[in-house]
Amino acid sequence: MKKAVTIFIATAAYAGYSPVMPGTVGTLWGIAIAYLEASTPLYTQALVMVLVFAISVFFAGEAAAILGGDDPQNVVCDEVCGFLVSISLIKFTILNVILVFLLFRFFDILKPYPVSLIDRKVKGGLGIVLDDVAAGIYANICAHIILWLPRI
Repeated sequence: MKKAVTIFIATAAYAGYSPVMPGTVGTLWGIAIAYLEASTPLYTQALVMVLVFAISVFFAGEAAAILGGDDPQNVVCDEVCGFLVSISLIKFTILNVILVFLLFRFFDILKPYPVSLIDRKVKGGLGIVLDDVAAGIYANICAHIILWLPRI
């Protein structure tokens, strides 16, 4: 039972088993959570982000031990967490979600420094999740800049 729950959570309700782009499919759960919390106070959104981070670190580490490998492709709860960081403090609209989604996937796949360093050096559940959080920070900063630019 524990193994089944671990895999269910770590793979974002089995989204990580998608035959095509499991990380991208897993990110869709981040959009769903962001939508549900969009109308809640900022402190609630922050609490959800911290909880998703903590849960993701634990279950990603446990699932990696079950599935084998440092960062199994099926483990996508880290993408959920990374997307929540990406959309933080950005109004939830269709255009903003598309922008943030594309930016997050870009930085998560490209892994610019220090995302690549985190990906290589930090091990376990923390390493699996932290590189996505770093990619989410890059995506969030870029989204804020892009959304600010038309006002210049």
